[in-house]
Amino acid sequence: SFTSLNHDMTLPEFKFIWYMEYSHRMWGRVVGLAYILPAAYFWRRGWLSRPLKGRVLALCGLVCFQGLLGWYMVKSGLEEKPDSYDIPRVSQYRLAAHLGSALVLYSASLWTGLSLLLPQHKLPETKQLLRLRQYAHGTTALIFLTALSGAFVAGLDAGLVYNSFPKMGERWIPDDLLAFSPMLRNIFENPTTVQFNHRILGIASVTAVTALYLFSRKIPLPRRTRMAVTSLLAAACMQ
Repeated sequence: SFTSLNHDMTLPEFKFIWYMEYSHRMWGRVVGLAYILPAAYFWRRGWLSRPLKGRVLALCGLVCFQGLLGWYMVKSGLEEKPDSYDIPRVSQYRLAAHLGSALVLYSASLWTGLSLLLPQHKLPETKQLLRLRQYAHGTTALIFLTALSGAFVAGLDAGLVYNSFPKMGERWIPDDLLAFSPMLRNIFENPTTVQFNHRILGIASVTAVTALYLFSRKIPLPRRTRMAVTSLLAAACMQ
């Protein structure tokens, strides 16, 4: 990187980048210890039920896998690329995997914690409630897919290609949307297509969350559930 692109980088500028990466790694290790050490203590004291032990083991494994995946991702940015003077960057595939794993770990930890802290509401299994639950699961999958597409935007610096909205430049659909061959490669490696898909998924996610909120207003729900749906809508609008 220094010999090919950044001849004028000073030592303080390099230290800033180095400490950013170092802090991220140290923070990840602290998070891992903050989870694994208490989990081992609770296990030894006999405070975990049999089902909870399985969940704790799975989350511990996911914590370790997340760290390994982070190393594997960073490694891709340090590989020498012969005859290439492009900006060094990590693989967008590994970046998406690292982010996806982190989202699964965070969501599973939050779900486990809330399941222990808050008693489950026993609601009548009406047709409307079943439909709401199914729609909520679909919205969750859509949001997860949108977040993963954001990792591809970051990995390819696709956000720098077009900076106008709602149009991309002067067009609704850019000319180079399917410039790569084979066609499937555009979805993961063409910066224009990656940014276009992320925009569409983002709009779809906000629309789905809004529809979920409006549908939930027609169903008698506990106060806690209404607060969760309203908070979801507020977070989507803010995002």
